[in-house]
Amino acid sequence: MTTPHTTHTEAVLPHEPEKATLEGRNKILGFWLFLGGEAVLFGTLFATFLTLRHQVADGPSGSELFNLPMTAAATFILLASSLTSVFAIQAMHRFDKKKLAGWLGATVLLGLGFLVLEIYEFAEYMIHEDYSMTTSAFSSAFYTLVGFHGAHVLFGILWISLLIGQLFKKGLTLVTAPKIYVSAIYWHFIDVVWVFIFTVVYLLGKVGA
Repeated sequence: MTTPHTTHTEAVLPHEPEKATLEGRNKILGFWLFLGGEAVLFGTLFATFLTLRHQVADGPSGSELFNLPMTAAATFILLASSLTSVFAIQAMHRFDKKKLAGWLGATVLLGLGFLVLEIYEFAEYMIHEDYSMTTSAFSSAFYTLVGFHGAHVLFGILWISLLIGQLFKKGLTLVTAPKIYVSAIYWHFIDVVWVFIFTVVYLLGKVGA
């Protein structure tokens, strides 16, 4: 039985098309291993930041620098994008290509909104506060950690955008479904990393802990 948003090919797919083939399962497993390496890399950056966070030299500390309301807004936007990513996977399991593409598009737009706020934050620090990577050990660790995460967000935006194009070109198939699924895993990963950044960098930095 088909729905108004499915083709005949898509309607005969299993409930979880991303795991229906050995290739799809291997992609998911391989991607989890990749994220393990990413977690180690981010863990190293967190450890470096925690070691250097009080080495402010002549520059401002986090409590003097950070704009917590703006960062909280960016956090809300990124967490909302994680929710739209969940809705996208649910739509995929219903073989609803139109809603799948819509939720993926919403994820991309929210990711762009987060990235715009992060770029604005960096511009404020660098231009108006004259606070660059070379100001202190703290600033170097801060820009490296937060900027590295921002680069991951940008990569995720480009990746999901390409998948939307593939979805319209090739449809929802046993080949495209695993790609969409692992992109959602990736997006949740960078959201979780940001929660740690918001807590360790911004909240602890604001209270001067």
